[in-house]
Amino acid sequence: MTGDREITACIEADYRDAELTAADRAMLDYSAKLTREPWEMTEDDLRLLRARGFSDRGILDIVQVVAYYAYVNRIADGLGVSLESYWAEGKEDYD
Repeated sequence: MTGDREITACIEADYRDAELTAADRAMLDYSAKLTREPWEMTEDDLRLLRARGFSDRGILDIVQVVAYYAYVNRIADGLGVSLESYWAEGKEDYD
């Protein structure tokens, strides 16, 4: 989606090492925390996103995408569904 293979590869490896805008970094930090430690979310997390320019609607969109991704992965894991060939065989074949 970025059109920049280098930044995409860096984000895939570890977004924390990528050169991102403050808003993108805040969004990804929030998403990672919501994924890994949802019980640790506080109002401060929302304040930081708002300070980086996200509206309540934008924050809702972030939460919905993160939650949907977690939901679909748990269904796939619970049913023993294999990765799509895109991920299993290597993305280079599909670029």
